[in-house]
Amino acid sequence: MTRPGQFRCAAAAFARGDRQAGTAARARGWVLIEHPGPWPFGGFAELDLAPEVQHVVRHAAQSAGMRILLVRRHGRQPSGREALWAVLRYDATGEHRQEWGSWSEEADLAQIAAAIDRPGATGLPPVHLVCTHGVHDACCAIRGRPVARALNEEWPDETWECSHVGGDRYAANVLVAPDGVYFGDVTPDQAIEAVGLLRSGLVAADHLRGYTDLAPAEQYAVAEVLGRFGPAGRHAIQVRSATRRGDRWTVLLECAAPLPAEVAVELRFYAEPAAQLTCLAPAPSRALAYETVAVRVPPDTRR
Repeated sequence: MTRPGQFRCAAAAFARGDRQAGTAARARGWVLIEHPGPWPFGGFAELDLAPEVQHVVRHAAQSAGMRILLVRRHGRQPSGREALWAVLRYDATGEHRQEWGSWSEEADLAQIAAAIDRPGATGLPPVHLVCTHGVHDACCAIRGRPVARALNEEWPDETWECSHVGGDRYAANVLVAPDGVYFGDVTPDQAIEAVGLLRSGLVAADHLRGYTDLAPAEQYAVAEVLGRFGPAGRHAIQVRSATRRGDRWTVLLECAAPLPAEVAVELRFYAEPAAQLTCLAPAPSRALAYETVAVRVPPDTRR
């Protein structure tokens, strides 16, 4: 429970009306390493592992554009079993790939580097990752754990708590991988609704931070189209071009039915007023945000 006068970044961001569209951390894949905790502030990078193991895994992940997350199941887990690891790879065709393995000794983690170079299996259900990294930011634990509990009750095999995914002030944060879809500022019920819709093949703009394969301005433009014309499938919107002039972006999107065939989103980026953006931030800072200037649909592309 938050004590009177105790600062919480997520509550402050909500009060300010911080915009979250366009804030998903970019990645082409994820390495998951099951670790019961406690998780250090820096996650995998600060685990007490042999330096050579750290180097092999980090170098392979960075070379492939992947992020490393520590994960654990929600609630108490039976002891005596090997921990799991996974390589989740985003694919622009929608044929997302996964490979899973197990480890009990540090040296076993070197298997991950080889797995990153393999294609992996398709057709597996998506993984729901809920940030509950309280050492990194209290809001992630306070708001993330109830969401992890709710998703775990609905989809126990696919739900994991995870270490820092970025955007503490948008807690609770949910990353669906390998789909690469970020949701933020969700309650348990909202998380179930958003994840359930995605599992059915659609993405809505509500609580969408963005798609991890896109740049921030492109993420924002996609969310704008989904908000006006969606929901739509994860791969129903493709970025044809993104052009910047000064503080303006024009993002041209090609869309599948029933969305308009073509949409041009003009947006402006700006620095928000200085604020404390995380619970542990030592000083105020300014974040970039986006706002819509215009949305244009050519008459001959309307459906």
